[in-house]
Amino acid sequence: MSETAPPLPPALTLTRADLAEAVRIVRPHVPPTPQFEWPMLTAHAGTRVTVKHENHTPVGAFKVRGGLVYLDRLVRQRPHVSGVVSATRGNHGQSLAFAGRIHDRSVTIFVPHGNSVEKNAAMRALGATVIEHGDDFEEARQASVAHADDHGLEAVPPFHRDLVLGVATYALELFEAAEPIDTVYVPVGMGSGVNAIIAVRDLLGLDTRVVGVVSDRAPATKLTFGSGRLTTTPTAATFVDGVATRSPDPQSMAGVIGGAARVISVSDDAVAEAMRIIFRTTHNVAESAGAIALAGLLSESPAQRGAHSAFVLCGGNVDTDQFATVLAGRTPTV
Repeated sequence: MSETAPPLPPALTLTRADLAEAVRIVRPHVPPTPQFEWPMLTAHAGTRVTVKHENHTPVGAFKVRGGLVYLDRLVRQRPHVSGVVSATRGNHGQSLAFAGRIHDRSVTIFVPHGNSVEKNAAMRALGATVIEHGDDFEEARQASVAHADDHGLEAVPPFHRDLVLGVATYALELFEAAEPIDTVYVPVGMGSGVNAIIAVRDLLGLDTRVVGVVSDRAPATKLTFGSGRLTTTPTAATFVDGVATRSPDPQSMAGVIGGAARVISVSDDAVAEAMRIIFRTTHNVAESAGAIALAGLLSESPAQRGAHSAFVLCGGNVDTDQFATVLAGRTPTV
C-alpha cells in the first residue's frame, strides 16, 4: 500500500438552488423511488429499518440520476462535445448511456475483463459502445482517459460534482419522506452516493449519522478514512463489484472524512447473506453493492444503529448465474 503526501482537496458543497435544479433535470425521467419499512426485515434486524429502493429506477440503480445531470450540463455548456467516454463496473455506464440516448451523444464505456455479462448487455442495449480492457476498474479507467484523448471525446470521471448533484436527489427523497433517521448506511465505491447523502443531510441541518460500507477485500476507502491520507491498495479482489475500489478519489474522500461518522468493512460472505436476507424479507433482488449496506447495518449493534436506521439498496443489477449461486447458499468468487 502507498500513501500520497499532498493533503486532500476541499470537499464539495451543494446549495439548495443546486439541488432544486438537479430535481428539475432528474424528475421527468426518474420518479421518486420507494422507501419502505419491511416488517420481516425489521424483525430480522431487531431494530427499525427503512430501505431506500434505488433498485427501482429506469436502469435498476441510483447512478442514472448523476448521468442525467452530467449530460444535461454538457449539452448546455459544451454543445460541441459529440460524445463521452468513461469506465465502470456497470451502473455508471448505464447511467451515461441512458442520458446519452436522451441527448443524442455517443457513449463509450470501458469495463475490465470479466465484468458483469448482464450489465455489459444492458449498456449495449442503451446504445453504448462497450470495450473490455484490463483486469480491474482502475486499469479500465486509465484506458478510458487515453481513448477520450485519442478520439476528441470528453472523459467522464467516476467522481464529479454533477454526478453527485444528480445522486443527491435520492438523498433528498430519503430525508424528506422518512421520519427522522438516526443512522444511514451507504455503500461506497467512488463515493457519489455517500457524498450526496452527507451534503443533503448538512443542507437540511439533520443529525443523522452517515456510515460508509466497503468490502474487507477492497479496503482503500476505509484505510484512507482512518489515516486521513489517500491510501491505495494493489488489488480489490471482491465479488462486490460496485465497491471494488483500490484508488479512491481525493475530493470524494475529503467529503467522507469530513462528514461520515465512520467507514466499516464487511466480508464477502456477509454480503452474500445480506442478498439472501433482502430477497427473503422483501422479495427484492439486490446486486452485491446493493446489499453491502445492509451487511454493514447488521454488523453493528442496536446502540450503534439507533432506534431508526436506513440503508440504500443502490441497485439490483446482478447476473443471473451469480444470483443463483447466492440463493444456493454460496458466496461467489472473483
